[in-house]
Amino acid sequence: MKKQFTDKLLKPLLFLAALILICSFLSRTLAGSESIVDYVNKNQAAAAENAATENQTADEEKTAAPNPMTTENQTTAGVSAASGENTVKQNEAAYDKESTHIDDSKDETNGDDMPIAQNEPEKENHKAESPQSTIQDKAEDATLPAERTVYQDGFYYEPLNEEIKAKITGISYPVSAQEAASSVVPAINILEDGTVPAISYDDLRYLSVLYYDFNGEVQSGELICNKGIADDLMEIFYELYLNEYQIEKIRLVDEYQADDTASITDNNTSCFNYRVVDGTTSLSKHALGCAIDINPFYNPYVVFNRDGSGETYISPPGSEIYVDRTKDFPYKIDETDLCYKLFKEHGFTWGGNWNSCKDYQHFQKVLN
Repeated sequence: MKKQFTDKLLKPLLFLAALILICSFLSRTLAGSESIVDYVNKNQAAAAENAATENQTADEEKTAAPNPMTTENQTTAGVSAASGENTVKQNEAAYDKESTHIDDSKDETNGDDMPIAQNEPEKENHKAESPQSTIQDKAEDATLPAERTVYQDGFYYEPLNEEIKAKITGISYPVSAQEAASSVVPAINILEDGTVPAISYDDLRYLSVLYYDFNGEVQSGELICNKGIADDLMEIFYELYLNEYQIEKIRLVDEYQADDTASITDNNTSCFNYRVVDGTTSLSKHALGCAIDINPFYNPYVVFNRDGSGETYISPPGSEIYVDRTKDFPYKIDETDLCYKLFKEHGFTWGGNWNSCKDYQHFQKVLN
């Protein structure tokens, strides 16, 4: 029974095997194809040859490549070999171009270790390289006289320029009779022949100051004084300005044709005026630029028993109501006043402390 079953099963299997062999023979003969075994043997030899070639190429690239990490990163990113090579060349060219800006001559010093004195000039050079700042600085320098001394914004003094000299010559500053005769502008302050002014232009300074007027508004004033008190007046008037101390006006006395009475009647604060003491033939400290009158109408000049007449002389006219200093009124200068305190601190004497007369508007300083 088993033999019959085996014979029945074996016959089909043998037939199937014979059929496979016949088909294989026919396919190889007709199509020229390879058997699986032949294909495997043939490709093993090709794979070995390709592996040897790849290893040789890798060794050559490793020897020639300056930066393996760059090649590895490009391969990982999926960049082709030709694209990677171009990228490396571009990067190397860019690096060479950028490195031309590096100063290899400098020491590798930590910036924190460098002295401040070495860092500061470098900052100044950067500022100087800015065309806009350079032009602005040059423009400002061009507008400022070389000998101007600036104390604060709006507060400065300088030697008399030609414009100021022309304005005061023959008015507050005297001229000889010969000069007066040849002057284009009529001179009213004329010296006797052979007389030399007690002060020169070079001894005087033109001052510009800010102040608060009687309306509480900021104004710009101008003064001329002796160069020996220019710094004092700068500091005093700046402090008065900071404290909003009110002064009605500050103008050159030349605007009043050097008429002292006209100036103080208008309550003008002024300094230099080449003149004599009122009622005498002696030069005033104003003639030397060492005296100043502050709010003079409210602080008059008073002479008791003038010339032994028993009369009291008061200047300017109309200020008689301010002679009684026991009364309280605006703009009065006394020993509690800020103006008084500042001038005293700077070594000035006050006319209100005199015995023979009282000059409540007047402060003067004797120069050494």
